[in-house]
Amino acid sequence: MAAVRISSRSGLPSLLLYLGIGIAIGQDGIFDVKFDNAELTQVIGYAALVVILAEGGLGTKWKEVKPALPAAAVLSTVGVGISVGVTASAAHYLVGLEWRQALIIGAVVSSTDAAAVFSVLRKVPLPSRITGVLEAESGFNDAPVVILVVAFSAVGPVEHWYVLVGEIALELAIGAAIGLAVGWLGAFGLRHVALPASGLYPIAVMAIAVSAYATGAMAHGSGFLAVYLAAMVLGNSKLPHWPATRGFADGLGWLAQIGMFVLLGLLVTPHDLIDDFWPAVVVGLVLTAVARPLSVFISLAPFRLPHREKALMSWAGLRGAVPIILATIPMVSGIEGSTRVFNIVFVLVIVYTLIQGPTLPWLARALKIGDDPSETADLGIESAPLERLRGHLLSVEVPGRSKMHGVEVAELRLPAGAAVTLVVRDGKSFVPAPSTVLRRGDELLVVATDPVRDATEARLRAVGEGGKLAGWLGTGGPGVKAQPGTPEPPHLARLAKRLGVGGDRPEDRAGDRRAHH
Repeated sequence: MAAVRISSRSGLPSLLLYLGIGIAIGQDGIFDVKFDNAELTQVIGYAALVVILAEGGLGTKWKEVKPALPAAAVLSTVGVGISVGVTASAAHYLVGLEWRQALIIGAVVSSTDAAAVFSVLRKVPLPSRITGVLEAESGFNDAPVVILVVAFSAVGPVEHWYVLVGEIALELAIGAAIGLAVGWLGAFGLRHVALPASGLYPIAVMAIAVSAYATGAMAHGSGFLAVYLAAMVLGNSKLPHWPATRGFADGLGWLAQIGMFVLLGLLVTPHDLIDDFWPAVVVGLVLTAVARPLSVFISLAPFRLPHREKALMSWAGLRGAVPIILATIPMVSGIEGSTRVFNIVFVLVIVYTLIQGPTLPWLARALKIGDDPSETADLGIESAPLERLRGHLLSVEVPGRSKMHGVEVAELRLPAGAAVTLVVRDGKSFVPAPSTVLRRGDELLVVATDPVRDATEARLRAVGEGGKLAGWLGTGGPGVKAQPGTPEPPHLARLAKRLGVGGDRPEDRAGDRRAHH
């Protein structure tokens, strides 16, 4: 747990600390534990990667990723191809590796690591359009890279490039279709079936995500893409007991990272890394300074993004445990020189993660790229179904930047059949009056009947984004109607009239006519 706190406070990806623990335990370390089972490491690494991708998908917001999907898809395919070609050429001509070994290294290090990207980017206040591209890329590019590494590590001649491109396209299509289908079916089932205990919801969500990987792999598709997309669908489906599910997935993701990194540290032999240190530095320098920027600028050229943002995304292509896990594939296949490939990848990942991770916030400030402080934070809403009462209990958290701050309970204008029954403020709970003013940090308990559950949540989110004038500004949400007998407060009506908005409801138009006369 101390390693978790240190990594989260220092801004370093946790892989460095956990790899260090594994190295200290393993050969040449304090306990001198000898471990050389690359096949077991690969199996456990794949399992951990599935959990990490599931956790990342659950935390990915659709509204942030949706605009970034085309750019992330191109960067995960065309960008990977450019990066593989440039890095492999450097490994062959500058380091002297054979073409097969050079291609394996080029493919292995062209995958950005989901765990490293998620852990670093969520602490750096970047605009959502940048984090959306980077997070989606890290979830997408594992699939084509795995196909390339397996193809280059196969015994016999390497297949023609057009055959590999066709295989990649087919596996990605199958994985995407299965992931979206499993995620939608899982979300539909969890919303309409009440489980006997709230603690079963987190387990069910993770089980559905893992089943997407298994189904995709059995269908000869990309299981990694399937699990990421299924988790993303689940994470944006307004499931019951969502904060508990999110916390469970986050903890499981940390356990997967810890186990995977420690095992990789055990597998390496430190004294064998000395001879491969400078080759790794050279390959990493070409990857970071040439291959990654070229792949970003060429792939994203059609999207007309500012050069400052492309420069930041070039530096934010973080590597982590995924390249090291993929480097075990040629070891298991018995490819000549695979141990040296593993050592070069291991050193490269450590050195350049140590450089890129901590300097990313500094580069963002130097390029004057940062999150808009005026952007409102999304409400945290947890829903607990009350089956026998045909209702729902919504737990709403008012974050610091929410425009719900300063809004009276009556000004929420919730649909008929919904009401705020309790407010928790500064550790104390009370039953609010219609004139109670909500504040930052408040927790609300809202009871809603089954027919208006979605409309109630839509109205709450609209007020969180638009404040008191949410209904007047067209942000009331679909199907949201004010409670009968709860008209718009007069001072808001007058303000809306001055702003030239509102007046859509019959009672508003009647009020305007009365005021005119």
